[in-house]
Amino acid sequence: MHKHRLGLVSLYAPLISNLNIWNNIALIPQYHQNISQVEARDLVNDLLCRAGMESISEKRNSSLTTEERFCAMLLRALMVRDAVVVLDRPFSILTDLRDGNFIMDTLQKFDDLIVEVHIFDYSWAESYYGGIDGI
Repeated sequence: MHKHRLGLVSLYAPLISNLNIWNNIALIPQYHQNISQVEARDLVNDLLCRAGMESISEKRNSSLTTEERFCAMLLRALMVRDAVVVLDRPFSILTDLRDGNFIMDTLQKFDDLIVEVHIFDYSWAESYYGGIDGI
């Protein structure tokens, strides 16, 4: 697996607190693809709309719900071209959820951008994912 394709969603890779959400997500394509701020903002806003999260564009991390934070972190991970998404204990981010439906529904919205998804979690959390193999 190529490290440059890994898109990490983890509390160990937090959003940058002094940037709004669209800037947090846009940093990767601006750096790796050398796209303009306008292009990056348009790209991010399109993805936020796909997620149904367009209202969080100007918010900062501290103002987000857990679901909004997860989506922002996932979208940042998806900015890696041909992303291999690694979800590190997603219920540590989504603390108020009782199952993995929100996670799976959100991933499906972006399946065209994802090559692989790997979920790393404790064995006792396996039941949250509804029998998905490879957890």
